[in-house]
Order: sequence, then structure tokens, then C-alpha cells
Amino acid sequence: MKIVVCIKQVPDTAEVKINPQTNTLMRDGVPSIINPYDLHAIEAAVAIKEMMSATVTVLTMGPPQAEVALRESIAMGADEAVLLSDRAFAGSDTWATAYTLSGALKKLGFDLIFCGKQAIDGDTAQVGPAVAEFLDIPHVAYVSKINSISDTSVEVRRMMDDGYDVVETSVPVLFTVVRELNQPRFASLKGKMRAKSAQIKKLTSADIELNEKDLGLSGSPTQVKNIFAPEMKKERIVFEGKPEQQVTDLLNVLKSVKCI
Repeated sequence: MKIVVCIKQVPDTAEVKINPQTNTLMRDGVPSIINPYDLHAIEAAVAIKEMMSATVTVLTMGPPQAEVALRESIAMGADEAVLLSDRAFAGSDTWATAYTLSGALKKLGFDLIFCGKQAIDGDTAQVGPAVAEFLDIPHVAYVSKINSISDTSVEVRRMMDDGYDVVETSVPVLFTVVRELNQPRFASLKGKMRAKSAQIKKLTSADIELNEKDLGLSGSPTQVKNIFAPEMKKERIVFEGKPEQQVTDLLNVLKSVKCI
């Protein structure tokens, strides 16, 4: 079985700042990390490899420095890593990103694809399902448990607002996973040594043979107009009187702003 994990290197959101003049993210000096949800996807793939005959390939689309995230993935137990990098991909929205990743996945081959449920920098949760659509394969989102797996089918638990669904699907299939699925392992010393010397395969737009007009900014139906920090309002209301009167006054305020 061939498992591919799609990951993304993202800015550490605890360190992100916004340029007040340009309304864009200030990335200089901000540390980058593997998208936290993707760590659970890597763990799921490596755990399956330990249970049955399988190989794990980690794929990311990004600038050359994203290679750091791929080596971290190998240290966690992935067998190989692929960096999809080209100036032609710059400015891709979720549609163009999914289209580009699908081209790379077709070239690599796959049985199972794992993705984190969403990236913490965009929070759209669109790329994983969109990749599955481009590949014309089934997908199950918000997977919180893998009940059983074979070479031809997988049964999983999908998290829902009011409980969970149990879904059985054929292979190939794409899953997006949530934190509740597992606890990502720490990289071992042996894994870190292997990652340090591992060869990272690199693919460009020419290698995946996609329509160039559908790549990058020119191929993106949506664009971010600006990014801004919410204005901090310090206005406050102090309720006085007996507790019963304070509660009444609070309810009236909440009703006036249509919170209740």
C-alpha cells in the first residue's frame, strides 16, 4: 500500500504580526512549523505502515525552505519526501493549490492520502476535499478514528457536530484528520539522522504536466484583498445595584446587540 501525506509549512501563529501599512502578514523573522493538524496525518500514516506492508511519502508545495518540514516528517517515520516548488505556483489560492497537488499525486501514485483537516494560516479546510475532487476519488473529512483497514477498504469514524458517523470506503481514498485521531510521536535520534541525509525529490510545473494557466496567482479564482487585525475596543459597561438588577441590565444589553 502506498500512502501519501500532504503537509504544509506555516508561520507559527503565536508569532504572526500584521504590517499596518500594507495589511499583509509579516513573515520575516517569524518561525515556520509543520501545520499542527498535518502532524496527526503523518502519525496516522506511519502507524499504518507499522501495522501492514506500506510506504509513506510526504508531499508539500512551497518554497525551497519547506524542505525543513519534509525532513522533520522523515524523522517522524516517513520513508521519502517530495517538494513541489516552482515560481509558477506562487500566489495559489485553495483551488490552484489543490489542482497542483493533484497533478503531483497522479505522478507519484497513491492508495491512501492523508491531510490535516485545515491549515492554521488560512483555516479554509478546502484543499484536502478539493484534491480528492480533482483526482475523482472518495474522501472522508474530520476523521477521528481508524476502525479497520485492508488493501481494498477502510472503515473510519468521522467527527460530527452532534456525535460521529462510521464510514466504510473503498481504496483509493483521501482522509482529512482531526487532533482527536492520535498523539503525534516525537522524532527519534535514528529518525533525525536518517532525515539529515535523506534525498528530497523535487518537482516543478514541468514535471507534473498541468495547464499553466491554472497555476499560481493567474489560475486562482480568489485572491486575498487585505489582512487586518481586529480593532481592540476598550469600551466597557459597569452594572451597579443588586445582583438581580445587574442581571436584568445585562440581559437588556445583550438583547440590544442581538446576542440573545
